[in-house]
Amino acid sequence: LKLQFLYLIAPPTSATMSHRKFEQPRHGNLGFLPRKRCRHVRGRIRAFPKDDEAQKPHLTAFMAYKAGMTLIVRDLERPGSKMHKKEICEPVTIVDCPEICVVGLVGYKPTVRGLRAVSTVWAHQLTEPLLRRYYRTWYAAKKKAFTKHTANYDANAAAREANLARIEKNATVLRVIAHTQPNKLKLGSKKAHVCEIQINGGSMADKLAFAKTLFEQKVSVDQVFQQNERCDVIAVSKGHGMEGVTHRWGVSRLPRKSHRGLRKVACIGAWHPSRVSYSVARAGQNGFHHRTEANKKIFKIGAEASKTDGKGNATTELDLTPKDITPMGGFCRYGIVNNQYLMLKGSIPGPSKRVITLRRPLGAQSSRLAREEVHLKFIDTSSKQGHGTFQTQTERAKFMGLRKKDILKQQA
Repeated sequence: LKLQFLYLIAPPTSATMSHRKFEQPRHGNLGFLPRKRCRHVRGRIRAFPKDDEAQKPHLTAFMAYKAGMTLIVRDLERPGSKMHKKEICEPVTIVDCPEICVVGLVGYKPTVRGLRAVSTVWAHQLTEPLLRRYYRTWYAAKKKAFTKHTANYDANAAAREANLARIEKNATVLRVIAHTQPNKLKLGSKKAHVCEIQINGGSMADKLAFAKTLFEQKVSVDQVFQQNERCDVIAVSKGHGMEGVTHRWGVSRLPRKSHRGLRKVACIGAWHPSRVSYSVARAGQNGFHHRTEANKKIFKIGAEASKTDGKGNATTELDLTPKDITPMGGFCRYGIVNNQYLMLKGSIPGPSKRVITLRRPLGAQSSRLAREEVHLKFIDTSSKQGHGTFQTQTERAKFMGLRKKDILKQQA
């Protein structure tokens, strides 16, 4: 009877606890091994969206630069949610999007070992930012890249047309070669970032005709993406160097009086097998990893600051104050955004000034969240260097009144 009574009060733990892996799972994800420094700083596109010949030919990716983050206020349009038709405040990332230049095209055909290049065709005039990418030190180089190509462009017209005919006959995939314009930003670098962007839609003849119209032309971000759509963000994350297991893997600290340190893994494995398993958390490189974040909502595509006729590119229907997206004092460690910009929901990988690859989403965007319409009510442009109070310089001057430096300026 006593045993039966005790069983009723405290049943065995197996009846309440399913398994240790659910109650106390491992620390850190093994899906991203090895956690080592990325070999390149630009996010590489390893898969493009599936081609659909029924659509018109269009580009599927774009390159831009991360500027910083801010806040927005909007009314949530989500029927069934408790927050439906209510104001919410969300963090957003501002991505500076100067136009990219198309300078060539490549055709690919499928083989048993993957895609194989059929031929490459370059445009006539190639810009200096692209040529700088071919040299380590531009000022000391002989600058011979593409000089024969440019000089003999008209003479090689027959060979160029033959290559285009080969691509149209044999290739199934067409990608353009595009590069950024770092001279439109203050990056501290004059070398352009170059990547291949796939053209989807239409037949191969339509794709080639579309690609040739883009040669030596500037492509803006609103030619690739639209507001309220989603995109995938591919970038290299912010680097943190050598880190211990607590920060790198998120393991628990040991008790306070632990011998020889407590930010460690207590047991790194059994005596046998006499080696440390790959799945055991160890110290090493943290950050500067290649990452892809899927389905980031595009809240807004802003115009260039110089093309708004003084109205600003951060105004909304309810906030008519003329102001630009650049906050008071500029974005920290970036500066002023003068070009078109993309406003993405949430955060994205990488520090400011990092090149970001934006790709059209791989899957069909048919969910209710994907089709949600975004109507911004307010965009915060206060200073990001501390607790900003004022949205514009005019608002600050009105509150502060006449200051000493203003009096000295009037006297001068």
